[in-house]
Amino acid sequence: MTASEAAPAFFLAAVVILVVVRLVTLLAVKLGQPPVVGEMVSGVLLGPSLLGLLLPGVQSYLFPDTVRTLVYLGGQIGLVLYMFGAGYEFRTKTVRESSKLVAAVSSAGTGIPLVLGIGVAVLGTGWVGILKPGVSPVVSAAFVGVAIAITAFPMLARIITERGLTKTRFGSLALACGAVDDVLAWILLAVVVGMHAGSVGPIALALGGGVVFALFVWIVARRVFAKMFTSPRMSVDQRLLVTAMILFAAAWFTDTIGLYAVFGAFITGIAFPRGEAADAVVSKLLPVGNIVFLPLFFTYSGLNTRFALLADPNLLLFALLCVVVAIVGKLGASWGAARLAGEPQPVALRIGVLVNARGLMQLIALNVGLQAGIVSPALFTVLVLVALVTTIMTAPVLSWLDRRDRKKYSADQLPEFLLSAQPAGK
Repeated sequence: MTASEAAPAFFLAAVVILVVVRLVTLLAVKLGQPPVVGEMVSGVLLGPSLLGLLLPGVQSYLFPDTVRTLVYLGGQIGLVLYMFGAGYEFRTKTVRESSKLVAAVSSAGTGIPLVLGIGVAVLGTGWVGILKPGVSPVVSAAFVGVAIAITAFPMLARIITERGLTKTRFGSLALACGAVDDVLAWILLAVVVGMHAGSVGPIALALGGGVVFALFVWIVARRVFAKMFTSPRMSVDQRLLVTAMILFAAAWFTDTIGLYAVFGAFITGIAFPRGEAADAVVSKLLPVGNIVFLPLFFTYSGLNTRFALLADPNLLLFALLCVVVAIVGKLGASWGAARLAGEPQPVALRIGVLVNARGLMQLIALNVGLQAGIVSPALFTVLVLVALVTTIMTAPVLSWLDRRDRKKYSADQLPEFLLSAQPAGK
């Protein structure tokens, strides 16, 4: 397909993606789910799990190989902008104020599911065909462990904001724990990709380059941003242009060193100034990325998800085992660590429920593994199921906990953890 042929084909695919995502997201919100659930489900529906199964000719017409490449590139733009926004929403103050609790919950919430994930992957290696030919069983097991240990920090932030939980203790603590979880997971993911390369070079490059990048952004880029926002001669559009250039340069660098573009975007978002001027830039930069480009990423993930593979009873049983291990490992470990750190039961349980959601971040990790040649179609499908289940369960479980706990108190005696809690989407 030539460039002149690919352009109209891509535009048609983009229209179909945006229409389907919008319809499914509206339905998801009506069912009390966050929009990201609708976006994730939309991607699966447009893949071989449904559209390819019912209308294979239509799917191959809409998404030939050239268009899939363009969908991937568009999705990467959406991811970079989205992760920049996630970094901008993150507040380091929350981590500093409760550093011991955050360290305890993040360590347990990352380490325990990592070990359990490795264990279940080792079991699955001899049980079902999850290995990709040519990939070391050690690398595959480590990748499963990292994928199960991940938290969907951007989605977690969205749920907390939409439910009005930003001022509750468990909401702020869950945000801090989720952010630290994801930083640890990305470092571990870089190590796994380096292991697959068979050399310590990629690991050293990723870790060393990541430290250098973080220092550069914190020392140099922050000063550039600060000077830009204090200059009266720069308009909002000029600030937007400079921000986009720095953001894409950061994405390029971290992608080159093996930490992937989303890491650079997230760190840049953390270092971005706060204030009305910065809000004006962010409000112009993010909507197009989140509304137009991010759905392309979900569709690309959906095109690589084949739920028909779960017709194999052994693979289906393995997938269900992975779901259980993911929930017990992440939710259980985070809840237990919070309780041991002195948090009351309702707060500790809600922290566990929130950080248990994998959502977008696990899909990003899966696509990293796919691009690196680590993940087989069967393993990709199993872990997408884990991401869907742990994401979909979050809002209903939080709502159930709210209803249960509200029965214990009169309206004028609601504890702090319930004062701001609202149903999802409200």
